[in-house]
Amino acid sequence: MFKPAVLLALATAVMARKCQNLNIPISISARNAVFNLPNPVSEIDVTNFALSLTRPGTDFPDSILTGYKTVSGKYSIAATYCQPDHGPGKALQILTHGVGFDRSYWDLSFNNFNYSYVAHAVDEQGYSTFTWDRLGIASSSKGDPVNEIQKSLEVAALQELSILLRQGSVRGISAKFDKFIHVGHSFGSAITYNFINANPDFSDAAILTGFSQSQNLDFATAFLLGGNFRPVKENPLLAAKYPIGYFAPQSSIGVNIQFFAPGDFDPKMLANAFNIGQAATPGELLTIASGAGDTNSFKGHLLIITGERDLPFCGGNCTDTTSIQGAFPDLLAPSKAFFPSAATFNTSIVPGAGHGLNLGYSHKTTYASMFDFLSSFY
Repeated sequence: MFKPAVLLALATAVMARKCQNLNIPISISARNAVFNLPNPVSEIDVTNFALSLTRPGTDFPDSILTGYKTVSGKYSIAATYCQPDHGPGKALQILTHGVGFDRSYWDLSFNNFNYSYVAHAVDEQGYSTFTWDRLGIASSSKGDPVNEIQKSLEVAALQELSILLRQGSVRGISAKFDKFIHVGHSFGSAITYNFINANPDFSDAAILTGFSQSQNLDFATAFLLGGNFRPVKENPLLAAKYPIGYFAPQSSIGVNIQFFAPGDFDPKMLANAFNIGQAATPGELLTIASGAGDTNSFKGHLLIITGERDLPFCGGNCTDTTSIQGAFPDLLAPSKAFFPSAATFNTSIVPGAGHGLNLGYSHKTTYASMFDFLSSFY
């Protein structure tokens, strides 16, 4: 049975969508890196990891890499499927969140769901949506934070979920779709990038939000050190939810630095973002760049959309091109060369927005750009 996704503050107002929470069993395998790194247990361990990972002139992941190993397992993925009241939407959007959040990033309840991307996509645009907690995060299965929960295994999870959805094999979803849109944010965009490269004909369109291919270590340094990570066991909001070795920002200051731009957010949203925040693994951060420099075989329509003041992918200024070679108008434009087979290639920089595009006042501009892009072929 489908249940209404939300009830708004006004008792008479019900969102025009139906949603179903799911737990989906999957069996996957991936070629993971093997790192000689003990689980970071103390604050000093976590800080030393961040300092080593961001040290200029070195390749920390390579320095602790001892080889590769195929990791296989059976896991449970927590997900939510939503569709319009009248039935399945015109296409299914598969939404992958980034580091620091879970699937609620796409369906924020803050301010009566005014910031919810899912609400806009389903209620106003007529799509169906599938959001999922990435493998290792929130209500999905956990695993070893160094040598199991890595990018490659999470890509494998996205691939298996996508195949099951195309086959109509997910219990609880009666609809079967033939049109798909893959959407990611940040690390979720990096995962989506690898997925659409390996499956170039699967999706009609893909949207990479909070993303660029600048490959600038200074940008990652600001994000990793600015987040002021601490061991998850010392975070009262997350300690009971994650095994030792995971970490998360110590306070809302770290979340502010990482995801918000000055003047573009409600202070109550910042508090909310910290309260719903999730942990990350060393394995994810050690492998985040894998595949990002590969030429992408994707054949569908592509949009890269990023906040003007995005910190981890633009260093706080997506229009400053002094860090890249060549004549480009911004830090998103160089990605065009990586998508030679795309049906169309589009970029958009959201004025004044930070890395957490769904969290700022500017989310309306972000969503308008995304749906304008999709409206050209849906």
